[in-house]
Amino acid sequence: MTEMNETTLNLLEPGSKAKVIQITGRGSARRRILDMGMVPGAEIEVIRKAPMGDPLEFLVKGYNLSLRKAEAELIVVQPLGA
Repeated sequence: MTEMNETTLNLLEPGSKAKVIQITGRGSARRRILDMGMVPGAEIEVIRKAPMGDPLEFLVKGYNLSLRKAEAELIVVQPLGA
């Protein structure tokens, strides 16, 4: 069911763009991520990663969003070609 080029959001490097495929979390964590605009089909760009890798900053739907690494691991994305 998953394509070869799908990965999780936390593994992308700054400057990368991707399309959200699915949110794998459950319950309130999943709801919170969806409420922040990380919905299937949304295009996102990785802006920066903190020196220790947490948090991560993304551009989604015209605004900057910071997520913890554990939250980004719940988001399955398809990288978009540059």
